[in-house]
Amino acid sequence: MMDQDLSSIQEARDTVSRASEAWKLWAHASQADVDRVCKAMAEAGYQASERLGRLAQEETGFGVAAHKKLKNEFASRMVWQSINDQKTVGIIRHDPDHRLYEIAWPMGVIAALIPSTNPTSTTFYKSLIAVKSRNAIIFSPHPSARRCVFDAAQTMAMAAENAGAPEGLINCLQQVSLAGTQELMSHRHTALILATGGSAMVKAAHSCGKPAYGVGPGNVPVYVDRSADYEKAARYIVASKAFDHSTICATEQSVIADHPIAHLLAERMQSEGAYFTNPQETEALRLALFYPDGSINTDVVGKSAAYVAVYAGFHVPENTRVLVAPLLKVGRQEPLSHEKLTTVLGWYEVDGWEQGCEKSIALIQTGGRGHTQIIHATDEHVIMAFGLEKPVFRILVNTMGTLGAIGLTTGLMPSLTLGSGGVGGSITGDNITAYHLINVKRLAYETIPPPPEAFAPSEKQVGPSLDELEGIVQQVVLELNESKKYS
Repeated sequence: MMDQDLSSIQEARDTVSRASEAWKLWAHASQADVDRVCKAMAEAGYQASERLGRLAQEETGFGVAAHKKLKNEFASRMVWQSINDQKTVGIIRHDPDHRLYEIAWPMGVIAALIPSTNPTSTTFYKSLIAVKSRNAIIFSPHPSARRCVFDAAQTMAMAAENAGAPEGLINCLQQVSLAGTQELMSHRHTALILATGGSAMVKAAHSCGKPAYGVGPGNVPVYVDRSADYEKAARYIVASKAFDHSTICATEQSVIADHPIAHLLAERMQSEGAYFTNPQETEALRLALFYPDGSINTDVVGKSAAYVAVYAGFHVPENTRVLVAPLLKVGRQEPLSHEKLTTVLGWYEVDGWEQGCEKSIALIQTGGRGHTQIIHATDEHVIMAFGLEKPVFRILVNTMGTLGAIGLTTGLMPSLTLGSGGVGGSITGDNITAYHLINVKRLAYETIPPPPEAFAPSEKQVGPSLDELEGIVQQVVLELNESKKYS
């Protein structure tokens, strides 16, 4: 084990050195060079989406290969389309009224931590935003996704180099260990950490003394108001929760149904493939999904509803897509009120949007502060109340949580790293994109002349003069000599 750690540390050091040299060249690339290389990368990723989606599912055992293909396509072509027109080289903005120029400046070598739940799509996305902002990037994959992340990184690296990028700009560690990842993050040539993954990983990234963008956990509530199109809401909620077996952190975790439409929503969800558990089955899910200390049982992460049910000790109809557990409590006393990275939803009923608001906040405080809230409603007053009151930075209206938060079905910036803001322990609440990976220099001309007081001569110096100071020093010396004489 010690030899493996040492080898991993050495690989991290060598890779950072290589990436730093490549970055020194890439930092001088023109906007045309950058865009040509990124376009080639996006196309290569898009063409490899199906193959790498299948590889990611086979290696990790999480999710659905066809859904991972869609995420790969999103993370390559759609992410590129969203940043295609962004200026990331030279003067990116000019304010003539204030005589101010803003100049893009790359950060350097970026350490990118990759989760096992969305491995290849996150690699595509981070490669594109790093290279677009003229940075080098090194991936440290979760051990259970090592092969597919390396393959995805190689796909992007080869496309970049064939289009004119320097060799070593995009890299992936192969000897994965905690020691090697820590060396990568703390290396003196590493400029920034881009962490996507579990809480422990994000905490490590924030504590290593480098600037870091990290993603906190998502415990996303979806409130369905009495004014909602409940048929659409039912269809969207079930499909979103079932998408890639709930491996995206913005997936719905608990449904909060307004009482007047709760039974109608439940019936429609059942017709879409939702199975509502009885009390015994709900208790079985509590024991199956979580360990006594509250941590998630990874054996059921990213698994189908049928798999989870059998694992918990009961059976469901063949058409079941998600399991829905009716709940009353929120917090430590109810494990199923926490984030569930699998095809299990909590179910709560409330009377009115005010109670829906309170229940949503309780769920968010349980484990998703700063992340995402979903609301299905047509009453604009209710929608705006949710937007103003929730301690999250993405409030999605009448859309899927899974695809809306990442920007596929909304106007949000396409991204697979969703900031949770200060309340969630993150540096930003934005969807992280290329703009977040540049520093901005500001060239500022004088616009207001200095006031006359700035040119006035200095006032008389306050304190003793030089002659007075010399007298004080002589007096102190005499007193010291006297004290020595009698000691």
